[in-house]
Amino acid sequence: MSSTTRPAQRPLGTAGPVTSALGLGCMGMSDMYGPADEAESIATIHTALDAGITLLDTGDFYGMGHNELLIHEALRGRDRESVQISVKFGAQRSPDGQWLGYDASPAATKTALTYTLRRLRTDHVDIYRPARLDPKVPIEETVGAIADLVKGGYVRHIGLSEVGADTLRRAAAVHPISDLQIEYSLLSRSVEAAVLPAARELGIGVTAYGVLSRGLLSGHWNQDRALTGTDFRSHSPRFQGENLAHNLALVEALRTIAAAKGASVAQVAIAWVASRGQDVVPLVGARRRERLTEALGSLDVTLTAADLGAIEAAVPAGSAAGDRYAAAQMAHLDSEH
Repeated sequence: MSSTTRPAQRPLGTAGPVTSALGLGCMGMSDMYGPADEAESIATIHTALDAGITLLDTGDFYGMGHNELLIHEALRGRDRESVQISVKFGAQRSPDGQWLGYDASPAATKTALTYTLRRLRTDHVDIYRPARLDPKVPIEETVGAIADLVKGGYVRHIGLSEVGADTLRRAAAVHPISDLQIEYSLLSRSVEAAVLPAARELGIGVTAYGVLSRGLLSGHWNQDRALTGTDFRSHSPRFQGENLAHNLALVEALRTIAAAKGASVAQVAIAWVASRGQDVVPLVGARRRERLTEALGSLDVTLTAADLGAIEAAVPAGSAAGDRYAAAQMAHLDSEH
């Protein structure tokens, strides 16, 4: 990204806030991808803010509060109103990090928000959303509870995460929904069939996570990279054996296109997601300043119709090998997508 380029802004749906055209996903600074450097994480957030990124995405279960505390530290001395903090809640975990399910009941929703406000040391969250659909609780009850928090001034906007078209419609009937956070990348395009059209019909924006498919589309991955047991990718189907070899071949095809553009693989992959519409805001999960700087460079990449055709031919929809989650985790996703 040139020194004068700053992220353009995009609205998160008709009812949501206006944010930077790129958001920073902070999960990897606390969890899921092995050890992280706290000082480097804070420096990366500072670099993002200084570059004009205003949307920070977190979850109360990322490091079980650690990520929210990290964001508080990074925002110390900054103008709180210049930043939008998006928080996911509901995931239940044991002290050893195991996943125990989801609780998005009204009482749990309000309790979780109370803890989040204390950890962030703020009086409001800009976007609050359940991390997954709780099969025990109608979505109307969860959204109704967050709507109470909106009325109380503790939450500015209501979002959703990883739900299908019918759930979107039911939720929007209770309260305006700013955005749906969902995985969307060249290797994960199932949302295009029904979910994305429904979101657009309802005026709901999309914050797209996994835009680099957890590093597969970064251009920096290789077949021999070692992973720790705490790294999500050590048991992700797309990173195993023949699946990984197949997926890395897709990356090499994309690399040829990127080279012709004078861009990196990651920059083209992010720019592709951004090209899906002005209602789509890619979240980049950079944990280090060098990776953030590379991601910001995607703002300088303009994809022509010919570029998009070449990308489609190189990485067609459905071409990825392996599910995006292991079977046990797939069971927690809304079956509509």
